[in-house]
Amino acid sequence: MTMTKIGVLGAGSMGGGIAHLAAVKGLDVILCDVEQRFVDGAVQRIAGFLDKNVAKQKMTVEEKDAALQRITTTTNMEDLASVPLVIEAIFEDMDIKKTAFQKLDQICGPETIIASNTSSMSITTLAAATSRPDRVVGMHFFNPPLIMRLVEVIRGYYTSDETVARVSDVSRAMGKTPVEVKKDTPGFIVNRIMMPQFLEAVRIAEEGIASIEDIDTAVKLGLNYPMGPFELMDFTGVEISVHVSDYFVEEYKDMKWNAPQLLKNIVRAGRLGKKTGAGWYDYDK
Repeated sequence: MTMTKIGVLGAGSMGGGIAHLAAVKGLDVILCDVEQRFVDGAVQRIAGFLDKNVAKQKMTVEEKDAALQRITTTTNMEDLASVPLVIEAIFEDMDIKKTAFQKLDQICGPETIIASNTSSMSITTLAAATSRPDRVVGMHFFNPPLIMRLVEVIRGYYTSDETVARVSDVSRAMGKTPVEVKKDTPGFIVNRIMMPQFLEAVRIAEEGIASIEDIDTAVKLGLNYPMGPFELMDFTGVEISVHVSDYFVEEYKDMKWNAPQLLKNIVRAGRLGKKTGAGWYDYDK
């Protein structure tokens, strides 16, 4: 059965981006966050992006208006009760996510699939907070969701084949290519590969081997990456690398994943990347 409506819990850059993507692909979306200003801000960002597309003649005014009309905002999680799929896209903190999953489990119908957009954390642990572990799954979009083509579909211990198939189908309907992560492991595929690159890049800078700018240039030209590691950390949020690193250390009990002091210090200084106007680089907000 084709899904025509989804819920998104969390209206930050990822949640808002997922809602934007779903709406332009013809899905109705209920976008929920704890305060009205968060959902209003997300809709304003979406409208701004759509206005740019209209100006570039990539879409019509009518198409823009239709996409915005497909998004309903709320601060009441009870409004997610009727949707067949809820995608959680809140802060990367396991306790906060577990609390959200417990609430969603109580609110949503028994057939509703609850998916997490977590980039690294255990789907099995989140599923254990519910009475429907077979219908809990990872659905990891990449930033920005409108552009990045991949969705990691992650199995928890009890995730059913049907759940994986339905979420994969929704991913395709949203114009993405799903890949199945068969075992619930920290970092899944992409972050399991990417985090060592981030940490080594910071260590190279910390040891004075090369400048941040030259490391980014070397990675872009030598590995043909579109962005260097420091540019990418600034784009996604520098603090996320620390959270993921800490989680890997806890899960693997291996200090090779420990965040270098330089990375910790830049986060402590409040330089979290583009969203704060400064990270590894300085930006005009």
